[in-house]
Amino acid sequence: MKKIISIVIPLYNEEKSISSTISSLKYIIKKIANEYNVEIIAVNDGSTDNTKTILKKIKGIKVIEHPYNLGYGASLKDGLRHSDGEWILITDADGTYPINEIPNLLRYTNDYDMVVGARTGKNVSIPLLRLPAKWIIGKIANFMTGKKIDDVNSGLRVFDRKKALEFIKLYPSGFSFTTTITLAFITNDYTIKYLPINYFKRRGKSSIRPIKDFIGFIALIFRVVMYFKPLKFFFIPGLFSILIGIIYGIIQLKNSGGLGEFPILFILGGILICYLGVTADMIVKR
Repeated sequence: MKKIISIVIPLYNEEKSISSTISSLKYIIKKIANEYNVEIIAVNDGSTDNTKTILKKIKGIKVIEHPYNLGYGASLKDGLRHSDGEWILITDADGTYPINEIPNLLRYTNDYDMVVGARTGKNVSIPLLRLPAKWIIGKIANFMTGKKIDDVNSGLRVFDRKKALEFIKLYPSGFSFTTTITLAFITNDYTIKYLPINYFKRRGKSSIRPIKDFIGFIALIFRVVMYFKPLKFFFIPGLFSILIGIIYGIIQLKNSGGLGEFPILFILGGILICYLGVTADMIVKR
C-alpha cells in the first residue's frame, strides 16, 4: 500500500520562486508515484505581491489563503491540520532547499519518526551574519537535550503527522516551529534521522530578523526542555549552586575559621532548585 505524503509549503511574498518550486515538486512526485501518493498544500500567508495570483493559475495543488500575515509556524500548523497524508513534508518556496533530495528523505520513513535535511552538505550558503547564532543555538540545544542535533531548525524535513499533532499547541506562529518540533520529538524519545543536504542562496528577501529571532530561539530551547525534561533543566543550576556554596564555604573556613551566610544560602538555594526539578518531573510524568 502506498504511503500518503502531504507536502506543505508556507508562502509569503514568493512570486519570484513559487512557480519553479512547485514545478520541481511535481517533477519529483512523478518519479516517486509508484511508492507514494502525494498532495501539495500551498499556504499563502497574506502575501502582498503576486503570489496569490500565481497560485490561482497552478493546477493540481491545494491552496490555503490567510487574509493577512500570521507567520511561518502558523502557516505550517494550518497546513498540518488540513493535510490528508500520514506523513508531512515541509520545504520553503525560496529555492534554498534541494527539492531533488526529497526521495532520499522519504526512504527513511519506515525506520524513523522524522527525517531532517541537515544543512551540512558540500554547498551550503548561509549568510555570515547568521552563522554565529546558528552555532550557538545548536550547541545549547545539544547540551540541553543530551543529543547531537545536526540541524535544529532546517526547513526541509518529513515527519509522522500523528506524532506531530501531539505537540501542536506548543508550536509557535513564527520561525521557531522547526526548532520546537525537533526538540519535542527528541525529548519524547521519537527517532530522528539527519541527512546532509546542500543549501542555496535564497531568491527574494528574507523575513528573518537575526537578533530578535536569535533571542527567541534560545528562549524557546529552554522553554521546551523545561516543559518535557524539567529535572535536567533544574538540576544543572541547582547542583551548580550547591557546588559554589561548598567551595565558598571551604574557602571561608580556611581563611576565617567560620562559616558565613552566603555559602549556606547557595547550598540551600541549590537544594530548593533541585527539589523544584524533581517536583516538576513528577508532574510531567503524571
